[in-house]
Formats: sequence, structure tokens, C-alpha cells
Amino acid sequence: MIKHALAISALCGAIALPASSFAQSTLGRGTMGMSQPASMTAGEVKKVDREAGKVTIQHGYIESLDMPGMTMVYTAKDKALLGPVKAGDKVKFMVVNEGGKLVLTDIQPAK
Repeated sequence: MIKHALAISALCGAIALPASSFAQSTLGRGTMGMSQPASMTAGEVKKVDREAGKVTIQHGYIESLDMPGMTMVYTAKDKALLGPVKAGDKVKFMVVNEGGKLVLTDIQPAK
């Protein structure tokens, strides 16, 4: 009887341990992306629509958003940011997630 009780408790412990480890690793990853501050990302301007306040940028990985490299249209927080920008420019830019919408908050010529 004691052998059965020990076997059952060992089995329960073995099942619970991986589940708690999984939960901790999943929670750690999910909160990490949220706590990272925005940073500048390198890219190339493909198109500028000053009237709409939008810019199309081909870029590499955006670490703060855990976003792979791609070409994407971003809305500028302030249309004035797009004044000096033109297609073909190599830039460094910052994008933040504001309520599920990706917003361009800074753009500068790449050095």
C-alpha cells in the first residue's frame, strides 16, 4: 500500500513540474516584449504620402516589437516628421504600438 502511495505521489510530482516550468517560461516571454523600450531601427524609405501622414519603410527586425523584417506602411504621429524624408533615403526610425496601431514616432537620416 505504501509503495502505491509513493508511486502515485511521484507520478503527480513529475506531471506538475513540467507544467509549472512551461507556465513560467511562457509568462516570461510574453511580458518581456511588453517591457522593452522602443529603439531605433534601420530601414529604407520606399514611399512617402505626406498628405495622409504615411510612410512605407523596408526594414530589418524591430526588437522592441518582436517584428521580423518586412516592408510596411506606418502612420506618423506627427505629419511634420515626414517633411525631409523621400523615397530611397536610408533612415533610422522608431515605431511604437499605440492601442494595437503601429505609429512612427521618430525618423532620422541613417549615419
